[in-house]
Amino acid sequence: MTKQLGKIKKPDAENYINKRKLFIVPLIFSGEEAPTEYVEKFNLYWQQVTQHVANLESRIGKVSHIYQESISLTGEKGLNVMEKLNPPCYQIIQDKCQGGAMLETTEESELVEESMDWERCLLTVGFISKKVAKTVTEFYVEVLRKRFEHISRRIDETLKANEVGLLFIREGHSVQFHQDIEVFSVVPPALDEFRRWQRDHSSTDKKTEQ
Repeated sequence: MTKQLGKIKKPDAENYINKRKLFIVPLIFSGEEAPTEYVEKFNLYWQQVTQHVANLESRIGKVSHIYQESISLTGEKGLNVMEKLNPPCYQIIQDKCQGGAMLETTEESELVEESMDWERCLLTVGFISKKVAKTVTEFYVEVLRKRFEHISRRIDETLKANEVGLLFIREGHSVQFHQDIEVFSVVPPALDEFRRWQRDHSSTDKKTEQ
């Protein structure tokens, strides 16, 4: 069962000796043209993630493996990609790697590229045919299933007994973790503020369009 930091009793390290542990951090991004208020909440979120992960490490154990959604490279090459995509997240990963953690190859590049293409079709193409829309959706769902299975398999292959992993992945994923892995969700207070801001502005945008 997934455990959320701040919503359960403080975990006791003795309860997890010789077990595999995985901290999961919801992955959020920010673009260059993002509003100031959005950027402020984005930066606050990653500051709190850093604090919460450090708190978990002090109680459960030091992170030794890092997994990042969409990353199909390891070591310095993987870090270079992360630095461009998400600087705050990159900083956390870099600090952990400097402390001895390994950035693992988490995904298969062909599956990532295929899912991005299908997603682009769904978001940008105005389908006339319901049959075509259904077919594209099915292809997208299928490649996501393969991606999530691959992520689960990579974690199972690399995370050993008594080790701690750190996974950065977007909310709404369907990754099924091996039953002997203890999962801890890192959910800082700023995440709720971030979600609320997105909902409010999404509603505003829809009213403007009408």
